Amino acid sequence: MQVILFAYTAVMLIQSLIVAAALLQSKQPNIIVFVADDLGWQDTSVPFHSEVTPLNERYHTPSMERLALEGTTFTNAYAAAPVCTPTRTSLMTGKSPARSHITYWTLYKDKDTSRPHPRLSAPKWDLNALQPDDITLPSLLQEAGYHTIHVGKAHLGAVGSLGGDPTNLGFDVNVAGHGAGGPGSFYGKHRFMATREKMDFNNKQVWDVPGLEKYHDKDIYLTEALTIEACNELEKAIGMGKPFFLHCAPYAVHTPIMPNAKHIEKYQGLHPKEAAYATMIESVDVMLGALLDKLESLGIENETIVIFTSDNGGLSAAQRGGNKHTHNAPLRSGKGSCYEGGVRIPLIVKDGTADAVVNHKYTITHDLFPTILKYAGASVPADHVIDGIVLDTLYDDRIIGWHQPHQWGASGPGIEPFTAIRQGDWKLIYFHDGERFELFNLNKDIGETANLVAHYPQIFNDMRNTLLNWVINREAQSSIVKETGESVPWHE
Repeated sequence: MQVILFAYTAVMLIQSLIVAAALLQSKQPNIIVFVADDLGWQDTSVPFHSEVTPLNERYHTPSMERLALEGTTFTNAYAAAPVCTPTRTSLMTGKSPARSHITYWTLYKDKDTSRPHPRLSAPKWDLNALQPDDITLPSLLQEAGYHTIHVGKAHLGAVGSLGGDPTNLGFDVNVAGHGAGGPGSFYGKHRFMATREKMDFNNKQVWDVPGLEKYHDKDIYLTEALTIEACNELEKAIGMGKPFFLHCAPYAVHTPIMPNAKHIEKYQGLHPKEAAYATMIESVDVMLGALLDKLESLGIENETIVIFTSDNGGLSAAQRGGNKHTHNAPLRSGKGSCYEGGVRIPLIVKDGTADAVVNHKYTITHDLFPTILKYAGASVPADHVIDGIVLDTLYDDRIIGWHQPHQWGASGPGIEPFTAIRQGDWKLIYFHDGERFELFNLNKDIGETANLVAHYPQIFNDMRNTLLNWVINREAQSSIVKETGESVPWHE
């Protein structure tokens, strides 16, 4: 009898999957893209490594586990950049930062945020990022009949520019998004402001989160307020008679690292900063779970694609507890760095075609642009060049790359102006200062501990030529040598 019941259950499960896939193929699906902030490859209980690690065991993320059981986990997913704006705009345009020239994070209109470097300066990059005349993912989805919603962090265009408002970039609705990339505070009692004191609430700062006045002075965490707003927007969208696109981007786990008291108890054995960080991760997970639950309560879970990812590797060079540059182990370094800890990220995709699948092919943020448009049945204008490819067409010897001709604000391994590419198992990094190269075999050395330039001269030469062609094709802008005013050369 048990065997019969098991077989019956298996048949019903298969039938439900077939029905779900058919629904997604027969009509335009709803689409949710959930982009966490600074969430590292190891900041989850879902293992993206070949084995479960102590960091996987530290964090409590059952909603990410739930999504992984319902979709595909990509173990070799990369952010388009090791900092936020270049990655987020890459998702919106399908262009690599090297091509868009949005190569660093933005803040004020026409202001360069690059930190000083002793010998190099940044080229003339796109200081204002996305603007209304740019072709964007939400604008194309609007044209395809979608209701487009943004909730949370935007950081797509500079403060003081039209692109600072997501509704100028193709979103019908904007909740709490503006041109700054971090919140003043995660606490409603601080009004989500950087001043954090009632006597100073008239002292407005660029980091203050806009549009959440109804939660001011309340005992509520920012991620919780955004969860309420996102779920409300889903309910509104259902009544519009058209598919929706929700770009959900909680400010967590970006600094300031502030604990959510509701989750702190289970992390008492950790360093206080790490305990606080763990509660922020769990808050993100609770938000994801609430959205999944809302889809079920609305009866649209089988009509909705859900993509979960992050904008760069986990913070490790500053403001964390314990040893710096170790928080993404076995990956090297973290946010801001050219090494794997700075660019490798979680990616889980539930599209109704497969359950609990693990995909080891490497992919990068701008692949989501054509993938989402394919889901939606939307097209890309013929003159809009993109660097991304659809996720179901990934292949093993593909070339992907990163380009950051800027000095980030913290110091650490790989945190300096660079250009890098990956092809197959090989990764080549070109450091602009001193024109140095490092070559790694990621299959054998995921921690990037052994520079193999001298050991594999032919592979090094081939990769160097590939990097040269990659930057020429994208018209990538090299760093400027302060002493001469000349661009750092690309080597043949």
